[in-house]
Amino acid sequence: MQISNNSVVQFHYTLSDANSGSQIESSHGSHPLLYLHGHQQMLPALEQALAGKSAGDKLDITLTPEQAYGERDENAIQSIQVKHLLGAKKWQPGMTAVVQTEHGQRQVTIVKVGMFKADVDTNHPLAGKTLQFAIEVLAVRAATDEEIAHGHAHGEGGHHHH
Repeated sequence: MQISNNSVVQFHYTLSDANSGSQIESSHGSHPLLYLHGHQQMLPALEQALAGKSAGDKLDITLTPEQAYGERDENAIQSIQVKHLLGAKKWQPGMTAVVQTEHGQRQVTIVKVGMFKADVDTNHPLAGKTLQFAIEVLAVRAATDEEIAHGHAHGEGGHHHH
């Protein structure tokens, strides 16, 4: 079966920095990812590359910053109260924190920490990077009516309702 809208796709991936070749993250060694195709759960350029592929296909995709998480905005430094940073008890420059915004949760990178305030870089941690995705499609199936209604895949590696 080929990947198309409302396909549930299971895949393993390795994400690397295309410029340095260093690995950023990988699903190998843990659960594969599961997503519902055509429901904006992935970077649009990745979905386009996966469309029409089948179980067993392997693909290497390189995304420019524009196709991935955008260019870095050097002015994206904000001062935030330390109590609003989620993810650790003690912060240090370079650490990634999560901040609740009016647009939902956002990852930020700590630049400088004071007693009550921290300067954070609001760029996505992967902004400005050309990304290399090595993807191995493991399985493709038709989504259930429930998955389509919920807008995401259910099952191992997918979204779980609690």
